[in-house]
Amino acid sequence: MNYGCIGEHLPHSFSREIHEQIGGYAYELCEIAPNDLDAFMRARPFRAINVTIPYKQAVIPYLSGISETARAIGAVNTVVNRAGALYGYNTDFDGLSRLIGRTGVELAEKKVLVLGTGGTSRTAVYTARAMGAAQIHRVSRTGREGALTYEQAAREHGDAEVVINTTPCGMFPRTGGMPVDPGLFPRLSGVIDAIYNPLRSRLVLEAASRGIPAAGGLYMLVAQAVRAAEIFRDAPCPAGLAEEIYGRILRQKENIVLIGMPGSGKSTVAGLLGRRLSRPAVDADERIAARAGMSIPEIFARFGEAYFRDLESEVIAGLSDGSGQVIATGGGAVLRARNVEALRRNGRLFLLDRPLEALLPSDDRPLGNTREKIERLYRERMPLYRAAADVVVAPGRTAEETARDIESR
Repeated sequence: MNYGCIGEHLPHSFSREIHEQIGGYAYELCEIAPNDLDAFMRARPFRAINVTIPYKQAVIPYLSGISETARAIGAVNTVVNRAGALYGYNTDFDGLSRLIGRTGVELAEKKVLVLGTGGTSRTAVYTARAMGAAQIHRVSRTGREGALTYEQAAREHGDAEVVINTTPCGMFPRTGGMPVDPGLFPRLSGVIDAIYNPLRSRLVLEAASRGIPAAGGLYMLVAQAVRAAEIFRDAPCPAGLAEEIYGRILRQKENIVLIGMPGSGKSTVAGLLGRRLSRPAVDADERIAARAGMSIPEIFARFGEAYFRDLESEVIAGLSDGSGQVIATGGGAVLRARNVEALRRNGRLFLLDRPLEALLPSDDRPLGNTREKIERLYRERMPLYRAAADVVVAPGRTAEETARDIESR
């Protein structure tokens, strides 16, 4: 292996995709069991590597030299092999500081809570200090190593102004987790989460819903990778490369989610977008029917709407954990806030805003099989669609035109 990343578990890492877009070298993901780390580091079968959980501190004894930043943090995420001697660096600091600045979160003279006590938390503490934070408190479940417990943080530091999460709480596959409730800290002016899968953790979404500037860790991952590549090759990368790769990776990973009234064309447009973009196109209602083993009118007739909505929430939760899809939702998907939150974790929501007069009743839609029902649904649901939408799309004369419009956004 010339270049790559070592860690214990790497099935969902984005690092290979990012480094391949930086260009100029092949990059491998190498899972190493804890008992095998010593042999690997002694053999040194690489030119340069990134290091992730749980080895950011464990690799330090094998290094001949360490950068001042990595030494101050006490964690290494980049190791370079120079003629058999290993040298360690910490580019997470570069990534995190750039993410904080890009999000518009000000740390100077602020009280900062850093959630977690692992290697990334050390980076967060160092970064907060470097950016002029007035107070920095680490928080953990156990309160070990001088950290506060979550209960203490809420009780004694409710005036905290910035939260930086470095724990895995809320990370795929347990995306419903949230380490703290932002509502407990009424003075919050910024939330940063190192988690990048999902693209927006529940913590980030909850903070954003309260008007608090918040961001997940994808940009941090890209920015630190670009800095690592500069160290790998001892050469600067082009200005703006991190922003360019971040935008490209975000577009690749982010789901396109279509919401709107029954009959607005979501399924047709989703199929066209899937073909145009070479993405899987998924119809949530079709998944529901397949899971139930019967059509949606049959589900309503035999079990009622509440049963259908529960199935819908289960299907949406599963679809929302995936990435790079086009998802056509049912007309009532926005009726439950938890569905909208799930879809936003990895998705961008597009409202197909077809006018009422163009919506036609259909016998395969139990809640929209008459003109009167369609009009009532439109009045009830349109405010919910508009509140949930990231982008409102006025459908074109054809479904193909609508698909092209969404593709260009």
